[in-house]
Amino acid sequence: MAHFNGEFLAFWGCSMDSITLVLAGAFAIGLAFGVVALLSGFCLTSGLRNWSQNNDGRGVRTFALAAAVSVIGAQLLAVFGLVDLGKSIYLQPSFSAPLIAFGGLIFGYGMVLANACASRALVLLGRGNLRSLVVIIIIAIVSQMTLKGLIAPARIAFLNWTATAPHSISLPALLSASGVGASPAHLLAAFIFGGALIAFAFTHAPFRRAYGQAAAGIAIGAMVVAGWFVTGNLGNDDFNPVTVTSISFIAPIADTVQYVMLSTGSTLSFGIALVAGVLVGSFGTALATGSFALEGYNSPRHMLRSIAGAALMGAGGAMAYGCTIGQGLTGLSTLGLPSMIGVAGILLGATAALRGPIRVPALQTA
Repeated sequence: MAHFNGEFLAFWGCSMDSITLVLAGAFAIGLAFGVVALLSGFCLTSGLRNWSQNNDGRGVRTFALAAAVSVIGAQLLAVFGLVDLGKSIYLQPSFSAPLIAFGGLIFGYGMVLANACASRALVLLGRGNLRSLVVIIIIAIVSQMTLKGLIAPARIAFLNWTATAPHSISLPALLSASGVGASPAHLLAAFIFGGALIAFAFTHAPFRRAYGQAAAGIAIGAMVVAGWFVTGNLGNDDFNPVTVTSISFIAPIADTVQYVMLSTGSTLSFGIALVAGVLVGSFGTALATGSFALEGYNSPRHMLRSIAGAALMGAGGAMAYGCTIGQGLTGLSTLGLPSMIGVAGILLGATAALRGPIRVPALQTA
């Protein structure tokens, strides 16, 4: 892989070190994400709400298609030795299923309460939505509290108490343990799982006619694959190691806010550059399309609901190791058991907020 990196740099005639290359790649991916997400309205929260309340499943199927592309692409990278997914946070040898499930549940509930997940809030901020600024700041504060601050000791104690180390932590590993070769296991798992998601998307006639939504799903899934390649291959440097990861927003938002406050004591990372790219991409797109407009809260009650939802997302995302993008696309692309648990928790939490006795009344603003 180091040989590949050298050839890549030589091809482009540049002498960037691996860190600079990773930061540039992250910013470019974030830029593309901001553009596509703003133009398409890509958001699992609104997709689930439209499906639940209006019987419009196109948004959910856009997300499913993005997940399918992410899964197949990431597993192909692993097969060709371009990325070691086992180095990511999603495939660590031990994890706490109850902690991840609980984190997913409160994140899913919180995103409906706040009317947007972390990634959507970031995109809307670039369009001038000041409610999203409040959501992002609260997510940053509460996630840092959960990861490193006042809530961290309780989280760590519960993690240590409930942690398990199963023999097979991912679907490809499970297939390998049953006698399937390593590469065939990755391919088989990818095409079964990804194929099911593609079938779910395209068996819906309205989605088949929604060409823009299909294009958005494919594009965002490809961005997740690109993120894996940037950190896992272009950033593969023994002297300047880069965390193997892809698109995620809970910890990166927290790191970005901290970097803005304490840049002299911090260093840039893939996540920070990604967040910056999303903001620039959505802001530029909003200006170019004439959709930029400052928006605020309708009432103090509206603001309190938004703050509560953001707090649940910050804590839940930290416990579940990601958000709808960080676990729902990036984590799920590893086909890891922890990510499947986290995504299930997010979906259950969102469903509870949209239906049943503890449902959240729909807001009148987007």
